[in-house]
Amino acid sequence: MPLPSFDDLRRDADQIRPGVPVAVAGGADATVLEALRQACDGGWVVPHIFGRETDIRQTAEACGVGLHGFELVDADQPATAAVAQVRSGRARILMKGQIATPALMKAVLDPTDGLRTGRVICQVVLMELLPAGRRFLLGDTGISIQPTLEQKADILNQAVAVAHALGADEPNVAIMAATESVVDAMPETVDAAELVRRNRAGQLTGCQVHGPLSFDLAFDRGAADKKRLDAEGMGAADVMIFPNLVSANLTVKAIMYTAACRFGGVLCGASCPVVFMSRADTTETRLNSLALALAIAREL
Repeated sequence: MPLPSFDDLRRDADQIRPGVPVAVAGGADATVLEALRQACDGGWVVPHIFGRETDIRQTAEACGVGLHGFELVDADQPATAAVAQVRSGRARILMKGQIATPALMKAVLDPTDGLRTGRVICQVVLMELLPAGRRFLLGDTGISIQPTLEQKADILNQAVAVAHALGADEPNVAIMAATESVVDAMPETVDAAELVRRNRAGQLTGCQVHGPLSFDLAFDRGAADKKRLDAEGMGAADVMIFPNLVSANLTVKAIMYTAACRFGGVLCGASCPVVFMSRADTTETRLNSLALALAIAREL
């Protein structure tokens, strides 16, 4: 089964009752409040917003967003307060609002009061390319700078779990590199071959792992045909696992800013889904990310 579109995810979210409580770290941002307003009106969520209440109210007034149905909590340290809301069980999803990523991650990773589970914290993005009708997951696009082989295996498992939550029973996973050949001078290709071996040996389950694969081979069957390559899984990636943060982040942002696409992202590996995108993102992207997080939260 292919991954769902964001239209599908939004229709699923429309069926949620009652709304899922969401703890928002930093609410003094127009796009954050607009997305929460739409999600709240649709019955998706019950927002608990942490930050300076006067700033949140001023921002809401400036952008014409009503705050009915929202709980505003005045907090000098919104990330810590929002994480505490999740730990207490009063929220099931954490959302990054107008707050710096290091501040949020410090609260999430706090060894005593954070949301650690022992898993690798990683960002998984669902990308929907509209003209091509293609949808795929990418990871890790925001946290792990240079993951080890074992960390890559954990990122792979978590991305596959997201694919399962979205209805893809046995997704095709592409381990990304600059070439389809295993080259000792390119350690990421050696890691890719090892991840494929573990999948074939039954150590990485619930998916079919292929690699190393360059982006064209993971994305486009025609590229494989032109190169006269007939390996299994080429051109059919449901999940792309990148060797490092630089390659993943550049790929995602290149697609975001140059292609007709929709996208949304979550952090995995914490004790709850974390809606986690850039402070520069639009209202629509924040709604997409909320819909994605809700689909994952249903499976927890």
